[in-house]
Amino acid sequence: MAGIDPSSLMEKLSEKIRFRGDDSSDSDDDGSSVFSDMKSKAWRLFGREKPVHKVLGSGKPADIFLWRDKKASAGFLGAATAVWILFELLEYHLITLVCHMLILALAVLFLWSNASTFVNKAPPRIPKVNLQEKCVVEMASALRYEANRGLAILKDVGSGRELKELLVVITGLWLISIVGSWFSFITLFYLTIILLFTVPVFYEKYEDQVDNFAEKAMDEIKKQYAVLDDKVLSKIPRGPLTGKKMD
Repeated sequence: MAGIDPSSLMEKLSEKIRFRGDDSSDSDDDGSSVFSDMKSKAWRLFGREKPVHKVLGSGKPADIFLWRDKKASAGFLGAATAVWILFELLEYHLITLVCHMLILALAVLFLWSNASTFVNKAPPRIPKVNLQEKCVVEMASALRYEANRGLAILKDVGSGRELKELLVVITGLWLISIVGSWFSFITLFYLTIILLFTVPVFYEKYEDQVDNFAEKAMDEIKKQYAVLDDKVLSKIPRGPLTGKKMD
């Protein structure tokens, strides 16, 4: 028997190890791609296909709501808390607060401007503030678009074509009326801000668990609605516009 060359044997072993490593890496890549595809195709709350940051606008407001900019988030939340304390706990009124702030600001600026001549210091520089026409037009256009969309939804609901939409809107308004009877407007507004600073962060951290729970809840709601539609809603006579399409 001829002797075995140790160098050739080591080369063959190294080639086999590299070949298996390449196969395992390819399989890992395939597995990760399949996993990412399955994750992207998973059921998401409200039919969301983008990350939470992009849903919120992927700008400065999204960074504030998701606590990416902790100083800005803490400052905004602190200011909202101060406003809530002033108006709700201390029972301050908006017009009174604005007038007192203007009185204080004007008094300080007036005294500062007159005292600067005696202490040889420059008077305060009061910036000139002008509202840009473009900014006002854009805000008015955005409000007009949202108002028209809301009126169109109310028209579609009240036209008698979709009973499901009518029930959803009535239920939502009824829940809002109940919540509105529990709190004042400023407290409800403050609670909304608190939810904006807590719910998106919680959902971004536990989105898989929340989506899984929400999917099960939506399936159960659909089952209950199917039973309700079969026993009650299908027996209600519809209006003349039901089932017809708008020209």
